[in-house]
Amino acid sequence: MVGQMLLLGFRGTTLEPTNPVVADLERHLGGVVLFSRDVPSGSATRNITSPAQVAALTAALRAQADPPLLVTTDQEGGRVARLGPEHGFPATRSAAQLGGLGDPAATRAAAAKMARTLRAAGVNLNLAPVVDVNVNPTNPIIGALGRSFSADPDVVAEQAAAFVRGHHDEGVLTTLKHFPGHGSSRADTHAGFVDVTGTWSEAELVPYRSLIGQGLADAVMVAHVFNATLDADHPASLSAATITGLLREELGFDGVVMSDDLQMGAITQQWSFDEAIHLAVQAGTDLLTFSNNLETFEPDLGARAHATLLDLVGRGEIDEARIAASYERIQLLKARLGRG
Repeated sequence: MVGQMLLLGFRGTTLEPTNPVVADLERHLGGVVLFSRDVPSGSATRNITSPAQVAALTAALRAQADPPLLVTTDQEGGRVARLGPEHGFPATRSAAQLGGLGDPAATRAAAAKMARTLRAAGVNLNLAPVVDVNVNPTNPIIGALGRSFSADPDVVAEQAAAFVRGHHDEGVLTTLKHFPGHGSSRADTHAGFVDVTGTWSEAELVPYRSLIGQGLADAVMVAHVFNATLDADHPASLSAATITGLLREELGFDGVVMSDDLQMGAITQQWSFDEAIHLAVQAGTDLLTFSNNLETFEPDLGARAHATLLDLVGRGEIDEARIAASYERIQLLKARLGRG
């Protein structure tokens, strides 16, 4: 059950027996994240070189996985598209471009085309769409990169629904991000602490309310933004008030909650590895994300995270029933793989 709660990045364009991810799969790893670039080394190659290569890699990963593996990547469109033209994949439009067209049917068609690319590559869960409202268009990590559909939360909801349906048409699941809203921020959680207390509003929840209400929320990724209005002590990703209280109880989401990358500066600069895992799980997170693709690459990261979770349960700091609840949600999501 603990292995299923981990979503890991890894190095390699082929699956060699010596690759540490093979041992992670033997520990029943929940999922993997594919990247085009290897940030720690500065290499332009990480997991992706061509459509045929990615399909072979993901097939090899899935063949060794039990239970079935979540194979994920960030394929938002535009500037954030790991499967891009430079590696032989079709070009894609950004959320801002699609939102600007004002045509949900066009967005659904574009998303379906994107999902066909993902499906052919063996990716079954897209880490998209971004449903952040473009409150601050100069936001360095959302607005400035064209990742938001609109400054109007109702337009975001409408466009995101079309995006999700386009993926479902092709049997690919999606992830709403970044809860409870990153669109009003002035800084990037990759770099460090980001406080949205004075800029965030409940309008940023509109897309989540709408999509959850329509049954279009397969999974929800929680941001590392800090909002004292919601929790005076923790960022959203480590906050029981935000995840269990707001997302689950108030908005009624009972599916898989995943963290944004727990190796981002907003987390690592204030909490230890063990503390972050403990707080995230206690807050209600089901899937703990570790890109292993920021400042350093740690070959045994998966083993360390797995051991940390087991130790927390063994010491009684996390109840086994809490682990079982996440395991059940993850298996329900996986039962839908390939069916949208």
